[in-house]
Amino acid sequence: MTALSKKEIKNLILEKELVADYIDLDTQLQPNGFDCTLRKVARISGTAKIDFDNSERVLPEVEEIEFENEWVFLEKGYYRVYLNEVVRIPEDMMALARPRSSLIRAGANVLTAVWDAGYIGRSEVGLVVYNENGIYLKRNARIVQLVFFRLDDRTEGYSGIYSGENL
Repeated sequence: MTALSKKEIKNLILEKELVADYIDLDTQLQPNGFDCTLRKVARISGTAKIDFDNSERVLPEVEEIEFENEWVFLEKGYYRVYLNEVVRIPEDMMALARPRSSLIRAGANVLTAVWDAGYIGRSEVGLVVYNENGIYLKRNARIVQLVFFRLDDRTEGYSGIYSGENL
C-alpha cells in the first residue's frame, strides 16, 4: 500500500473525478492529500442503535444549524458535519481523513471512518468541539485532509448504505 502524492491526486481528480464539487483545486491540493470543506453542520437530536449486522441499526435524527453571514458558532459538544466534495474511490484505493492542524489548535477535532474502495458520496464526519469558548467555522472552511492510498490489489467495492450518500 502506498500513499498518493499531490501530482497523482491531481491527475486522478482531472482524469477520473476522484474528487468533484471542490471549490479551488490548487488551494485544496496538499503535498500528501486533499482538503475537504464544510458544507453544513447539524446537531444530533435523537438516540441511535448499533448492532452487529445492521438489521436493527437506527441512526439518530439531526437538526441543521443555520449559518449567519456565512459563519456558524458551535458550542462545546459533538456535531455531524457534511462536506462539499463528492469522493469516488476506485476499487484499488482507499482514503483516510485527518483534521487540519488549525482546527486542532482551535480546540476541535474530527472523527472519521475509512473511505473504502468503491465508495462514492458526499461524506459526513463527526466534529467534536473541546474548546470551552466554542468555535466559529465559516462556510467552505477547509476542515479535513483526505489521504489516499493505493492498495496492493483491487478489492470488491463498498456496497453499504452510505454509498451515494448526500448526492
